Amino acid sequence: MLSVATQRQPEPKMPILVRGLLIAVAGLGIWMAAQAAVIPAKAMVAQILLNSAFEVSQASGTAQKPWPWADMAPVARLRVPRLGVDQIVLSGGSGEAMAFGPTVLPGTAAPGQPGTTVLTAHRDTHFAFLEDLKTGDTITVADMRGNVHDYKVTGNKILHWAAFSLDPADNQPGLALATCYPFDSITFGPNRYVVRATAVSP
Repeated sequence: MLSVATQRQPEPKMPILVRGLLIAVAGLGIWMAAQAAVIPAKAMVAQILLNSAFEVSQASGTAQKPWPWADMAPVARLRVPRLGVDQIVLSGGSGEAMAFGPTVLPGTAAPGQPGTTVLTAHRDTHFAFLEDLKTGDTITVADMRGNVHDYKVTGNKILHWAAFSLDPADNQPGLALATCYPFDSITFGPNRYVVRATAVSP
């Protein structure tokens, strides 16, 4: 009886075009992951430089830029003791400023002054903690003169950005922290998450 040896057929090779496409997709994924990691890293490094600039600003009484080409300067320090939050607040309210920290919305009251101080920041970096704030939490804001203003959280609201407004007749010192909503979304939308707080008398 004769046995016939069967030869193993070579495995088909992946076409060059398909292989190139897979490499491109993998490269794109790595690039996108790196881009996503840059924003939080940039925010953390900036806060170190901003802390230093804020200390110089308090000592000199004049707002100091954290780096020469900055279009903003540190004007306050925001703290939430229960959550361990400690952030430098910036002037300007621009998109560039918000990449580095919370900002004071132009045209709103300075901390401790009559009216509402509005601070804004990104939901995925500096103001991610807003989701964990509770009614009754203490928020402190220290200004450049060294004065510390205490606020108590009174509640939060989700609303359309166009519906957010301040009563010009309200002269009571207050604080509003605003960010985009929902927190876990990767796209921009019209809604805002706003935490309101009232000033605590010294």
